[in-house]
Amino acid sequence: MANILDAIRKNQDGLLEEWVQGIKSGVRRRDLIDDRELKAQSAEVLAAICDVSADTTLDNLNAPAWQPLKDLLAGLSASRAVQGFTPSETAMFVLSSKSPLFNLIQRQAGNDAKQLFADVAIVGDFVDKLALHTTDSFIHGRDQVIMRQQEEMLELSTPVVTLWDGIVALPLIGTLDSARTQVVMESLLQAIVKTNSRFAIIDITGVPTVDTLVAQHLLKTITAARLMGAECILSGIRPQIAQTIVHLGINLEDVITKAKLSDAFRLALERSGRTVTRLEKSKGSALARYGEQ
Repeated sequence: MANILDAIRKNQDGLLEEWVQGIKSGVRRRDLIDDRELKAQSAEVLAAICDVSADTTLDNLNAPAWQPLKDLLAGLSASRAVQGFTPSETAMFVLSSKSPLFNLIQRQAGNDAKQLFADVAIVGDFVDKLALHTTDSFIHGRDQVIMRQQEEMLELSTPVVTLWDGIVALPLIGTLDSARTQVVMESLLQAIVKTNSRFAIIDITGVPTVDTLVAQHLLKTITAARLMGAECILSGIRPQIAQTIVHLGINLEDVITKAKLSDAFRLALERSGRTVTRLEKSKGSALARYGEQ
């Protein structure tokens, strides 16, 4: 095994050229990676293999000496996941190194068939393990991307709207779970502080169902807003939701509720010392005007 690593070090440049040519002649994503970047990545992998200590063996990939190579492949896999490569395409990048390595072993072994068979088995197993590690790292990197995208979508799906000076609204759409409730609470509290609002309307018209868990999440958000000095109004209470709340015995006695967002907005205006009047126009149309008392 030491002889194999020595042979790789002595023939590093030739292996690199043969490896890159093999990738170019095969199926590869030219739309995602150019020749220069492909050669640079291949050179980094070969350099990491050659940089291990002299007493390192190929049969133990868990040895500390191989950690730099594994970290390199993990970073490469994560970047390829962002670029749009598939796990199989990333694994094939590593597996394509087998052909030049086998050719090198054949030249080194000469007519010694027994040594050739043993070295091929060792190198093949080594490259296979590297490919598996690359695939695992790729999937982990893709999962991280998906998780980050989900967090960004959660933030975008909970916009806080300023309806009037001192009045903000948070329209909720979809199911509320613990993770989303945390985002909702943070967004609402930040908006209350930023706008110095005294009234916050939480509209659940777009929430399909309200069970005990959802009600608990809403109550936590309302309690947190009250601690920030804002009075909360819960709007969007449909007949089905009202029946569900009563059936489950959920206590909303301390929460102001309204059937529609417009009713909640009107109440917030009134409580903030504002009135709504209509100005009659000459052609019979009406124009709403808001005034402060």
